[in-house]
Amino acid sequence: MFLNRLENYNILLASNSKRRHKLLSQLKINFSLINQKTDESFSEKLKKDQITDYLAKKKSSFFLKKLKKNDILITSDTIVWHKNKALGKPKTKQEAFNMIKSLENDYHHVISSICISTLKIQVVVNEKTKVYFDKINDDDLLYYVNSSDVTDRAGGYGIQDFIGSVFISKIEGSYNNVLGFPTNKFIKTINSMDL
Repeated sequence: MFLNRLENYNILLASNSKRRHKLLSQLKINFSLINQKTDESFSEKLKKDQITDYLAKKKSSFFLKKLKKNDILITSDTIVWHKNKALGKPKTKQEAFNMIKSLENDYHHVISSICISTLKIQVVVNEKTKVYFDKINDDDLLYYVNSSDVTDRAGGYGIQDFIGSVFISKIEGSYNNVLGFPTNKFIKTINSMDL
């Protein structure tokens, strides 16, 4: 069982995401939260999972020199990829409205990367999920944007929110990946690592 592999390790999660906290807790993993504000800029030459891989690894860099022998550091990043462009977290509610509206009657990919670091090894993996939106009613979208924490979500929306229930017609791939942490991929990676 993968939990047995982790029982002698100190799991460190460097993330402010409440969804990631919850998903790791659901896996019955005991972890400590650590925090460091990371500059999330990246080169425009990077595309799709190159962006999330780069940012997940970048988020680990501050902590690497502080890792102890039995520490496992987890960092992660999620973007929405639509029409050859990365949609990160919107800065304003208006920007969130525009972002979500741009996704209607179309599909996009949600891409998450996880970087797992120990003193002796670093592994970066990613997952893609295809999400389909129906036509989005402006009044419903305005209600959602004004009643939700849209600036804390890649692409401005949370699949678990009102908007996911009303406008997402289907997804292809991991649901948890859309939440921001592909748990199945994480467990497979932990099981395959030479810890």
